[in-house]
Amino acid sequence: MWISDLALVDFRSHHEVVLRLEPGVTNLLGPNGVGKTNLVEAIGYLASLSSHRVAADLPLVREGCSRALVKAKVVRGDRAIQIALEIKPSGANHAWLGRNPVGRLADVLGLVQAVVFAPEDLSLVKGGPDGRRDFMDWLLVQRRPAMIGVLRDCAKVIRQRGALLKSIGQLPASNRTSAQYTLEIFNEKLAELGALVTVQRAGLIHDLSRHLETLYSAFAPASDLVSAVYQPSVALEGWPSQSQVQVMLAEQIKQVGEKEIQRGINLVGPQRDELALAIHGRPARGYASHGEAWSLALALRLASLELLKELGFGDPILILDDVFAELDATRRGRLVDLACQVEQVIITAAVEQDVPAALSGTRYWLGRDGIRQEG
Repeated sequence: MWISDLALVDFRSHHEVVLRLEPGVTNLLGPNGVGKTNLVEAIGYLASLSSHRVAADLPLVREGCSRALVKAKVVRGDRAIQIALEIKPSGANHAWLGRNPVGRLADVLGLVQAVVFAPEDLSLVKGGPDGRRDFMDWLLVQRRPAMIGVLRDCAKVIRQRGALLKSIGQLPASNRTSAQYTLEIFNEKLAELGALVTVQRAGLIHDLSRHLETLYSAFAPASDLVSAVYQPSVALEGWPSQSQVQVMLAEQIKQVGEKEIQRGINLVGPQRDELALAIHGRPARGYASHGEAWSLALALRLASLELLKELGFGDPILILDDVFAELDATRRGRLVDLACQVEQVIITAAVEQDVPAALSGTRYWLGRDGIRQEG
């Protein structure tokens, strides 16, 4: 899988940009602040309908503009597909395949697959659980595009249920009957959607772990033992079915119901899950050295790439966003070896010398006056 053409209109800092790309390696070079990361962010958005940098779409639209456009031609085997996305700062976004509008935006998911590794990924190891939940859900959507609707519905239920819990807690006990009935409806929906998310996350991490240990050993001493364990808000024993997990969630929601009302927050559900990362049995968040954290973050992204390859659509596009300056010589060399095996790699760097010679490839230079291709 690779992108042959990328066009942006009013996306981030770019008014109009057209890039011609080829399989192999492409370098996007230039000083900080000229929009290199904006270009690869657009490719990542095509793959996941979300940014690896911000949670909302508003910052993606150039200041003063009513919309941004991202267009690309993606080549999958012997088939080329034209995709266009219209991104609005508020309201519904739209998509086209060729000249035909797409009824549901989620229908374009899976046509482009991309794995972005950026300096921010260090927070996957060192940061709080929110980032690791986002990582699981990003990969879940890449792997099973239909899950984007489930995740959005679940987040909406959690948000609305949280507001309801807060309002119930402010009511006298004698006036809670109607609100309690509404809460029961939300409880059922949370158990239903939460069970589906839980089962899918559990299967995802089980499959990801098959690749994680091997890839971590490529960047760290072979004696280092790494693990990724999914810890949902309900304790799972073995491999329960979705219906069994739904019953478990419903029971736990019932048990903590009064405490939730007193505190005005959701205490059960996928928003409380954790992906526990450990090295030699110790939590990576608290104990990993800087080098170990980089190795684990890299391994998580590259394990994701291997997992997506199993879908049979070819290699996902590998995007390395300003990471080589952060890596020591050993990790840099091992990343080069792995990147050379991927069908299309796009690299951003502020300094040309930061890009290893083996990944020089096609070069675009970005500056305040525009973009030019070397040669």
